[in-house]
This record gives sequence, C-alpha cells and structure tokens, in this order.
Amino acid sequence: MTFDLSEGMSREEVLARYEATLPRWRANADLIRKTYLYDPAGNRGGGIYLWPSVAAAKAAHDADWCRMAEETYGSAPRFDYFETPLIVENDVDES
Repeated sequence: MTFDLSEGMSREEVLARYEATLPRWRANADLIRKTYLYDPAGNRGGGIYLWPSVAAAKAAHDADWCRMAEETYGSAPRFDYFETPLIVENDVDES
C-alpha cells in the first residue's frame, strides 16, 4: 500500500503519524507483520503488510480506514495484493 504525502511534510511529521498508528496495528490479531515505508525523493509513504489472507487485508483497510489515511497523509492509498510463497528471516536464531 502506498500513498502520496502532502507537499512539505517532513520526515519527522511522517514518522510521528506512523507512530500514532502503532497501537491500532498491534491490536489487530490478523496482522502478522507491517513494515512502514518512506520515500522522501518521491514524496511517498506506505506499508508492506503480511496478512493470513486478502480478506483480512481488505477488512483492515476498509472505507473508514481509507478516509482516515487520506486525511492523515494527504492522498488516497493505493493497494496491490501479492501472494507470499516464501519468507526469509535472517535474524531468527534457529539453534
């Protein structure tokens, strides 16, 4: 999921808005992982989410959430959905 940031939004502002969303995502029992994205050169933000299903992803990003995201960041979010057939976790201790 990506979105265009409001013109002039600083990195600090973006991170503060991201941090404000942490409780919501930590409380979502369906969310496996979220990685926040920030592209200052392209003036974009977003996230990569790992969900158990597309249905869970769509339920979390309903119309109310999309309106909130647009108000918070300055543009409507764009979604792409991918299957995740493999995941590499290099920082996991397998001993």
